[in-house]
Amino acid sequence: MKKAMCAVVAVVSVLALSAGAYAQGETAVPFLLISPNARAGGMGETGTGLADDGSTIFWNPGGLAFLRGDHISLTHAPWLPEFSSDLSYDFLSYTHYLEDWDGNFGASITYFNLGTFNKTLSNGPTVVSTWHAFEFAITVGYGAQITPGLGLGANFRYIRSELAPFGTEQEVGTGIASDVSFDLGLLYRPQKLYIPLIGNLDDRVGFGLDLSNLGPNLYYIDQAQADPLPTNLRAGIALHLLKSEYNNFYLTLDLSRTMVRVTTDSTIGSINPNAQGGPDTTWNFVNYVDPLPKSLITTWGDGSGLKRIIISAGAEYWYGSPRLIALRMGYYKENPQFGGRNFLTFGAGIRYDIYGFDFSYISTFDQNNPLSNQLRFSLSVNLGGSNEF
Repeated sequence: MKKAMCAVVAVVSVLALSAGAYAQGETAVPFLLISPNARAGGMGETGTGLADDGSTIFWNPGGLAFLRGDHISLTHAPWLPEFSSDLSYDFLSYTHYLEDWDGNFGASITYFNLGTFNKTLSNGPTVVSTWHAFEFAITVGYGAQITPGLGLGANFRYIRSELAPFGTEQEVGTGIASDVSFDLGLLYRPQKLYIPLIGNLDDRVGFGLDLSNLGPNLYYIDQAQADPLPTNLRAGIALHLLKSEYNNFYLTLDLSRTMVRVTTDSTIGSINPNAQGGPDTTWNFVNYVDPLPKSLITTWGDGSGLKRIIISAGAEYWYGSPRLIALRMGYYKENPQFGGRNFLTFGAGIRYDIYGFDFSYISTFDQNNPLSNQLRFSLSVNLGGSNEF
């Protein structure tokens, strides 16, 4: 059974690096950080300042305040194709404008398929059973404008992680856990803005701020070994640089940082003589997790400073009236000491009537990177309302 659990841990560890979780894999459910739509995926994983489509509930619930009509967004991605063919990611969201409340309700389901595993005995390769590992999250949110141009929003989320229906031979319990979290988001789109040397930018700039996955630590069997959720702070800006009837061009920039503080303490477990007559020492390692809201402050004092900030930028060009074809590209950069992901993104989209189809592609600089050749496909439906800014 130990072998089976190690296999699951290995998969989740690779996922942690791919999703942007704490570099040492010290957060639980890192799938919550995966960009859920191909449009943002093609723009360098940016969306905090843009937040104007069905994926807004993920990027910035403050953006819900500006949506009108009803929106459906569906994304599917075979995940980490260079690592495994079993992994897949799915995201479904729906937003609805509440006219009486002058705000927007949103809901989403995120499902991450971790694949099928074999349960074997410790003393041999005999397979005694198989099981399917997966994780999912259900999110509901609401956003409204508190002043013209300023939207606030919040999400509540239920999280379920089913890594294994059993523990190791020494543990009583299962590798199944549940948790809850919430997000807070703000989006500011100034109706009047003039910048010297640039000109008039009325209703053409979005400033976003999002703090996500705030909640208690998640544990499976031993509460003393609980892991923090991937609490994440994102700040973003979107600029509608070119705005005309047939041509529209956007630039986006996001800065993000995982707000988690984990320290490790080591103590000597035992000292025994080895075969050469010298001491053979065993060590006990215990992780200490700073709770919320303390970690929002202490994480800045862990010695990493600004090194843990992830920088991502993107560009998007639309042609058509109404918009018909989009081309996208982006860049994603992470400090080598904290994950080291460094890649380009490309994407395209097409709109017809109320329907939209987008895809994105990741091109890594390292051929052995598990994110190489990562593809995402999204389908969107706009049931009334103009939301493009």
